[in-house]
Amino acid sequence: MHMIKPKIALVTGASSGIGEATAERLANAGYKVYGTSRRGAQASKRSFEMLSLDVTSDDSVDAAVAETMRRDGRVDLLVNNAGFGVAPAGAEESSIDQARAIFETNFFGLVRMTRAVVPHMRREGSGRIINIGSVLGFLPMPYGALYAATKHAVEGYSESLDHELRTRGIRVSVVQPAYTKTPFDANFMEPDAKLDAYREAREGVTRRVNEVMATAEHPGVVADTVLKAASAAHPKIRYTAGKLANRLRLLRRFAPAGLVDAGIRKDLRLDARPTAQPARTARAF
Repeated sequence: MHMIKPKIALVTGASSGIGEATAERLANAGYKVYGTSRRGAQASKRSFEMLSLDVTSDDSVDAAVAETMRRDGRVDLLVNNAGFGVAPAGAEESSIDQARAIFETNFFGLVRMTRAVVPHMRREGSGRIINIGSVLGFLPMPYGALYAATKHAVEGYSESLDHELRTRGIRVSVVQPAYTKTPFDANFMEPDAKLDAYREAREGVTRRVNEVMATAEHPGVVADTVLKAASAAHPKIRYTAGKLANRLRLLRRFAPAGLVDAGIRKDLRLDARPTAQPARTARAF
């Protein structure tokens, strides 16, 4: 009898948070998983192996994919998860260099990974690509404009790519979480051009995000959704992850635009004048 070979999954940003939970969930489901991070392999009790990979480097991406192909000869599933955010700040408070930096990881890193993996999937005539997006791919985030812009870009790229690759046996999906309890905020980039004009509003948004984080869902919710998308016989383009994300998707789809607009401003208290307090970072969507 021939042994059934496990499917090979490559998960970026798997050292913690959503990426780690996803890699573990896929491994438990029978995938052979390679997680990646810039720090590479670390001693742990993980059920998957870690590879060193910097999604902002063409050479690093090519080397990691080549190593996966050398070991197993295929990549059946790519999960693009690596990313970071900017601490709550006005769009005017980040320089062009900072804007380029967040797009370099959150969007162009995903494009690099896709370009490196798709040729191998095409040769096999099958494959799945799952991009970790956000509800901020279909909603605005005042004082998080750059992060929201990267997630809007992921949405457009993913849906367009799925149409291109569908007839070649490859499907592309986006998983859209809302607030998630992860160490994401540890990698927040502080705005590099802070202005006093935005201080009160910036700190007010930070406080509100921290309040919502108290009831945020765990990364396992996102991992479950990734596995659902990866396993679906007829995958959808978009999967919301968690109760809040589902509510926000329905609100965006069916509620009048003016109501959504007013709700965002009320939730973030943008029309109030908060009492200034020291700001601390928090994981947004």
